[in-house]
Amino acid sequence: MKYRGDEVSRPAIDARCFATLRPVAETTWTQTDLAQTPKKGVPEGLWMKCPSCEETLFKKAVESNLWVCPKCQHHMRVSARQRVEQLLDPGTFEEIDAHLVAIDPLNFVDSKPYPARIADTRKKTGERDALLSGFGFVKGRRVVVAVMDFTFLGGSMGSVVGEKITRAIEAGIDHNVPVVTVACSGGARMHESGFSLMQMAKTSAALARLDEAKGLYISVLADPTTGGVTASFAMLGDVIFAEPKALIGFAGPRVIKQTIRQELPEGFQSSEFLLESGFLDRIVHRKDLRSEIARVIDYAGR
Repeated sequence: MKYRGDEVSRPAIDARCFATLRPVAETTWTQTDLAQTPKKGVPEGLWMKCPSCEETLFKKAVESNLWVCPKCQHHMRVSARQRVEQLLDPGTFEEIDAHLVAIDPLNFVDSKPYPARIADTRKKTGERDALLSGFGFVKGRRVVVAVMDFTFLGGSMGSVVGEKITRAIEAGIDHNVPVVTVACSGGARMHESGFSLMQMAKTSAALARLDEAKGLYISVLADPTTGGVTASFAMLGDVIFAEPKALIGFAGPRVIKQTIRQELPEGFQSSEFLLESGFLDRIVHRKDLRSEIARVIDYAGR
């Protein structure tokens, strides 16, 4: 049974409902909490790009992989300090001849005076020159090492570099321990002209004395090894190792082509080509370098 007033029209209900609603202001994007929350950007230095395959890589992963690209195995350049940490047993490095510093015998000036350039590079790299030398252990075998630093004026060999290499070789003779050098250089330092070229003869003469003393000399060639460094101590090792795809040569391809007036083989200045040509003993991945050096030392009975 229906009573009067039970039926109410639909328009009346809708009108009554909307009358009780309060108007709500329209909220814009900039007024929301999400928009007001500051963005958390990706911290700088977390990612890097491989210079060879251009893959984007997590920097910590590359560092833990000895600065070798996990994808293409490209061996990136490292500083002398990093190389020493990779090569020697932890906590065993004892630096020698750290007090040696370059002077300016020629009053050389290019875009800036040579002393100013040296001072700027020292401030930038934290190193006094382009070579780090000292005693240490490789898997328990005592050695004297001389490691070049490409971040310091392209690893160029001036009077200080030549002197420190010579003293490292003489230390190997005096203490009867193997000498290990790691070359990574653009060659002789033009700012010292003839003084830098003299280092080629000086280091080679020191290695001759090491040979007379029946000492062991292991030379490691990294990318790049060129110029006067290639023409002297770097290629005089009893055993010569090189990293994969390292650039190794004396002059640039264009200069050589213009001099001999012949077409040059592709990749003729790579470590792979030099291995095939008999200039190297072995190409060694960076992760295997410590083991290979230790193996040679044991084989030589040192």
